[in-house]
Amino acid sequence: MKVIGADVGGTFTDLIFSDLSTGALGIHKVSTTPDDPARGVMEGIIALCAMNDVAPSQIDHVFHGTTTATNAVLEGRGARTGMITNDGFRDILHIGRHQRVEHYSIMQELPWQNRALIRRQHRKTVAGRLIPPTGAELVPLDEDGVRIAARELRAEGVESVAICFLFSYLDPRHELRAKEIVEQEMPDAFVTTSSSVSPQFREFERFTTAALAAFVGPLVGRYITGLDEALRGIGIRGDLRIMASNGGVATPAMVKEKPALTLQSGLAAGVLGGGWIGEQAGRSKLITFDIGGTSADIGIVMDGVFAETDSRSTSIAGFPLLMPMLDIHTIGAGGGSIAHVDRGGAFRVGPQSAGAVPGPAAYGRGGTAPTVTDANIVLGRLAADDFLGGDMGLDADAAHHVINTLAAQLGLDPLDTAEGILTILNANMANTIRSRTVQKGIDPRGFALVAMGGAGPLQGAAVAAILSIPEVIVPPYPGITSAMGLLTTDLKYDAIRTQFQISTALDSSRIGQDCDAMLTELSSRFAKDGVADETYTRSGDLRYVGQGYELKIPLPDGTVTAQSMQQVWDAFHAAHVAEYGHAFPDSPIEVVNIRLTGIGRLPKLAATAAPAGGSLEASLIRTSACVFRGDDGLASHDTPIYRRETLPVDTPFNGPAIVVQKDSTTLIPPGAIASVHPSGCIIITLEKAQ
Repeated sequence: MKVIGADVGGTFTDLIFSDLSTGALGIHKVSTTPDDPARGVMEGIIALCAMNDVAPSQIDHVFHGTTTATNAVLEGRGARTGMITNDGFRDILHIGRHQRVEHYSIMQELPWQNRALIRRQHRKTVAGRLIPPTGAELVPLDEDGVRIAARELRAEGVESVAICFLFSYLDPRHELRAKEIVEQEMPDAFVTTSSSVSPQFREFERFTTAALAAFVGPLVGRYITGLDEALRGIGIRGDLRIMASNGGVATPAMVKEKPALTLQSGLAAGVLGGGWIGEQAGRSKLITFDIGGTSADIGIVMDGVFAETDSRSTSIAGFPLLMPMLDIHTIGAGGGSIAHVDRGGAFRVGPQSAGAVPGPAAYGRGGTAPTVTDANIVLGRLAADDFLGGDMGLDADAAHHVINTLAAQLGLDPLDTAEGILTILNANMANTIRSRTVQKGIDPRGFALVAMGGAGPLQGAAVAAILSIPEVIVPPYPGITSAMGLLTTDLKYDAIRTQFQISTALDSSRIGQDCDAMLTELSSRFAKDGVADETYTRSGDLRYVGQGYELKIPLPDGTVTAQSMQQVWDAFHAAHVAEYGHAFPDSPIEVVNIRLTGIGRLPKLAATAAPAGGSLEASLIRTSACVFRGDDGLASHDTPIYRRETLPVDTPFNGPAIVVQKDSTTLIPPGAIASVHPSGCIIITLEKAQ
């Protein structure tokens, strides 16, 4: 079986080909085409097939990670969106909740007010009301009112509509009927409901999630349709699978129905790839550290379990999001991050990025701002003639020019300026990792850092040294790890039901009934997708009575009984201690939501083969001057530059050293020791890394 993974980043689009039956691998990188990301994907796939002597018609699956939905929200360029909701609740999307995002700031930005997804003029209200606890109808739906609202939205040029009614998570019938009417009146519009996107309580978050889905729906639908047609146009008949935010993949039909699934598509693939690489290297506690041209993405993996977000912290561009997602933290720090002096005179790096076009000055595409890539060239850490395996030359003179200009502005030596850029960048990234580890009670010193992406292996050792992380793992193809991650996962769908039951008066049959209903829902979806190998896991969102937020706790398989639920209560108390440092064993526990996750098994990437190996002498390309900061300040070191493909296995070599390959450059600083693991990973052990 032959498969391709394609992941679109801010600067490069990464691609990998694998013949799963033979283990053959091929990689490729092309520049991202921001005006039409699918164009870059297609150019890369065509080239990748040619490089591996494979006809497009032989490809069985194409797995794709996309930033289309993410970028649409970040840049505010989604569809003109409308909403239909209950009378009196037009402004839920604007009001939000009483909690302030930043408790003591009078200058904080509230995106749902300052950058509204749906303008107030496009939010319509109609009569109709369901009430808890069963979803009984208090006021019938005003169907004529829905029809009038749809006609008004059509006249206003709205192309996407979110139907959001109170308590629709208990019974979606009003939303479904309104959707039918809107589709009759607006046959070309994208129409979604809050109950189909996120059928759970908390109306502000549920309505906002539906608004996000409607905001990106038309754009995502056009993109997926166009990509699918383009693949068919070059002869690929295999299935297209799209990376979802929950760490699984979904079919094009599922994504077009629920476009919010892709709001963290590309980022999730990177964490999966990092976790898979760590497993190959025999490490189970990992911090995935994915640096591209525009951003750095951090994820946590513990014993093969990927950290997931909760309802308190799930968001995109500041908008709350009620959907299962891997816990990935992103900051504007990458190879294209721009170094500048801010209005207060402070020396900063990012979050602004030179992106793919024009890119860093060294790319020779018209970039005039100093970037992290330019700084690495000035310090000798990037070889201008070995970038992308020599396929792309770098303009070292342009890099020196922009760094010299910034140095003059700062009143610093150019080398100090370049090293300062990297110091600020690394400190920003280390602080971000602290926020995901130390501030959550996790000691990063017991983890290995998986340095990946085009720039991760350059900065990984320095960031690990700041955090006293003892080991850095560099994947065999670090710049393609996100694309590799696409080939390591399965179809994954989630279902949820809100319950509100208390442990002291639990009706276990209700839990069983909801689990059965969700099983029917997901199994029918897998049947439609042609997947027969399925597994399911149950979980529940639990809290002490009176608490505002929940913890996700596994639920037992089989018939739900009082005895089996006692294990759940015990697990909740233990999880509460781990999260908050204390528990209340005598307090009643409330079951808020019941969840079912379905996994449809797909073919996966085989373990990486041990490299052929060679000798350090045969791998040595040349020795070059490279600048590092030591106890006595900056100093130039004669630094060997090795070709990665011929490095010997289990043969340690000391830093400083640089390892070059097509998709990335790895830096081993002074005081560190590196060795190629039998899996093909480079393991960097830190002693006095700077």
